[in-house]
Amino acid sequence: MKKTFRVIGYLLALLLITVICLYTFNLEYILKGVKVIYFTGHTTAYIDDYPQFDNRKIEAGKNVQTWAISKEYNSKNSTEKLKDLNIDLGTVAFLIIKNDSIWYEKYANGYDENSLTNSFSMAKSITVSLLGKAINEGKLKGLEQPVSDFFPEFKDYNGNALTLGDLASMSSGLNWDENYYNPFSQTARAYFKEDMREEILKLKLVENPGNSFKYLSGNTLLLGMIIEKATGMHLSEYLSESFWKPIGMKNDALWQLDSEESGLEKAYCCIASNARDFARFGKLYKNKGQWNGEQLLDSNFVALATHARFKESPQYGYGFWLSDYNGKDVFYMRGILGQYVIVIPEDDIIIVRLGEDLIRRKEDENHAPDFFIYIDEAYKMLDHD
Repeated sequence: MKKTFRVIGYLLALLLITVICLYTFNLEYILKGVKVIYFTGHTTAYIDDYPQFDNRKIEAGKNVQTWAISKEYNSKNSTEKLKDLNIDLGTVAFLIIKNDSIWYEKYANGYDENSLTNSFSMAKSITVSLLGKAINEGKLKGLEQPVSDFFPEFKDYNGNALTLGDLASMSSGLNWDENYYNPFSQTARAYFKEDMREEILKLKLVENPGNSFKYLSGNTLLLGMIIEKATGMHLSEYLSESFWKPIGMKNDALWQLDSEESGLEKAYCCIASNARDFARFGKLYKNKGQWNGEQLLDSNFVALATHARFKESPQYGYGFWLSDYNGKDVFYMRGILGQYVIVIPEDDIIIVRLGEDLIRRKEDENHAPDFFIYIDEAYKMLDHD
């Protein structure tokens, strides 16, 4: 019995030392990660984790604009391949929107059209949309405006200025560690740390900005801080006024904060909303920034965002992923667990998928394999070529 108590005492002492070390070396966010992830029975971030964090409301307006429902709504069953894939990957929402009308809609695992789930990195497309809006309104000068206009910490590198466009197109040259599985990486810090403002301002330019594509979530966090500073509004408030209300979102949404005290939205991720409302951003961009005849985003900005900046990296524009699958131009919003708003303008199709997992990409792949399967099976259901 004494030996048992001695072992327990050693373990408690080890735990205490570990906690002290984490706080001493500014790694206390790891404790929050353990609480949010492992203590809830998960092994990674999950689609309905938003109650574990501080959030700020993105208010919807009173003028709700409901989606048109196709005359053929749910007249076709899912293909067997799509059905099996959705079960295997834990899909909770799958929509096919044709000619701006919902043609197919399926929910699972207790979710419905009003259920909130985490956007993850689809929020990057929305943050870039806020950049475009702020430029339209004259609150920002344009994509070529230097970041140092707002944060002098980011001075020129070898005479080259880091610009807003470099942040939006993932070509900053900043020393951000985009590692999702290392608990000591900056991406892990961004998800769990309670004050990311100071962390972002410690970033350094280590490569020439504007030269090549390198996907870094820190770019979008910094961009969010700039938009906040330029507009004098929290991102959630600016999003509500710029898009959520004008395009008639049905539901309020939530944007995760680093903490209530710091109040910084995680601009690179973490908007909790539903499939129908996320789909509206696909429609807005498909219609070149117009919504019911009102130009909410400049059409030139929309065209720029949905075309590659770098010839060597045709998979990314400004905040949107790109593909020419089956000879059709495709742009889409994407989250780490297979969150997609896929837009195929040529055929007036929008595909939305929300769920718990995806088929992992290989190192040399720009797009996850399930992305292509969702398109293929949707076209089979639509009887399209």
